[in-house]
Amino acid sequence: MERERPVAGGAGPRPASDRDPGLQPERTRLAWRRTTLSVTVVALLAGRQLLRNAEHGAAVAAEAVLTGLVWLGFVVLAHRRMRAMASGRPPGLPPRTALLLIGCTLALALCGAAILLQG
Repeated sequence: MERERPVAGGAGPRPASDRDPGLQPERTRLAWRRTTLSVTVVALLAGRQLLRNAEHGAAVAAEAVLTGLVWLGFVVLAHRRMRAMASGRPPGLPPRTALLLIGCTLALALCGAAILLQG
């Protein structure tokens, strides 16, 4: 049996199946965009800190390359996920993608800790 819920404005109940399925993917897509922006800001701040520690030479260059690769990996995975949501409700997040995103986040955190310990 279909449940009814009230409609805003007191127009009476309507079936629950009339829910707009486009709202949740849109909110999720916006959350991915905010997360990507946050990761970009963190990577830029890490780059700025690395430039201040330029006297450490090869270690700084290695950390800069690693930070850039981690950032690029996260952005690619997030963009792929946002594209999947463009056609409506996406399939579930594959475990491999979830693990890669977690790995990118942890690697970026480790790069940040190494940068701070150098400074």
